Amino acid sequence: MHTTLPTSTEAPAQDWTGRTVLVTGAEGFIGSTLVDLLVERGARVRALVHYKPYAERGYLSRYLPTADATRPGGALPGGAARGTVEMLAGDVRDAGRVLDAVAGCDTVFHLAALIGIPYSYLAPEAYVQTNVVGTQNVAAACLRHGARLLHTSTSEVYGTAITAPISEKHPLQPQSPYSASKIGADMTALSYWHAFELPVSVVRPFNTYGPRQSARAVIPTVLAQLHSGARQIKLGSLTPTRDFTYATDTAEGFLAVARADRTLGEVVNLGSGREVSIGDLAAALITVSGRDAEVVVDPSRLRPGGSEVERLLSDNRKARELAGWQPQVSLTEGLRRTSTWVAEHLHLFAPERYQV
Repeated sequence: MHTTLPTSTEAPAQDWTGRTVLVTGAEGFIGSTLVDLLVERGARVRALVHYKPYAERGYLSRYLPTADATRPGGALPGGAARGTVEMLAGDVRDAGRVLDAVAGCDTVFHLAALIGIPYSYLAPEAYVQTNVVGTQNVAAACLRHGARLLHTSTSEVYGTAITAPISEKHPLQPQSPYSASKIGADMTALSYWHAFELPVSVVRPFNTYGPRQSARAVIPTVLAQLHSGARQIKLGSLTPTRDFTYATDTAEGFLAVARADRTLGEVVNLGSGREVSIGDLAAALITVSGRDAEVVVDPSRLRPGGSEVERLLSDNRKARELAGWQPQVSLTEGLRRTSTWVAEHLHLFAPERYQV
């Protein structure tokens, strides 16, 4: 079931001309979407990308000086030139490398994190090291260099809704090692505001979706199965509800919060204010894809009983009031765009395999 937000006039695009910013986790789904917006708005962007010996840059590869503009996704926003984005390979667990990356930047968007919930059951220590220790390193570097920090949280820290819609005052419930690590990261970032007056804001995106999202998430999982011709769509539990926000809306929320002084020391939800069950979402995806399939529950995709988050629905009033933000892309339109993208990039997915 959906709740409907009133329509609104889109806020004017923010100008970041002359600003030098760092984006950690920049080569990923939300990170690369944010980089595109920052480049389009005139920012000088530095990207801290996870080191890989084969020099993979994910969705930032098109910014490399040697990138082929004729390949799909090769065109850059706003007519930007190749090499526009300065890329530094590293790891947020390395305090020295983070310190070097932050030097000279006035704003840091910290997105780097381990995010897969199923994998957190297998490797919880890795989540603490990357998400908590990594955030400590980023906050310390921002304090040293005088940079403003926008730290990325997640709606998973709320767990199953006790009251809905979920406001920023909702209790935090660590229902997975991933959620616990993000709660620790949030508190670490906020401690730098309280203890050292570091200008920090925490954004809590609800379920962001859209082009570039990996098969780890439910929407591309369903679409990849549909566009590969599957007649049965395999999913975990169909009853939980989620609040989905299109990727560019989430990225715009990051920019709005980062420019609003009223958000300093605050946690701000970035959600649509609508909820939909996973079962109804799958039905909507079948419709927008133009395919014919039935949905079946795959036991291997079920979370442990006490770990499943049954309901997430955002209260986004704080984002509207403090930062002037609210989403612009409807769920139907966002699913249509995402379906088109997955169909064009089906080679990136392994629909028959469950991605953790």
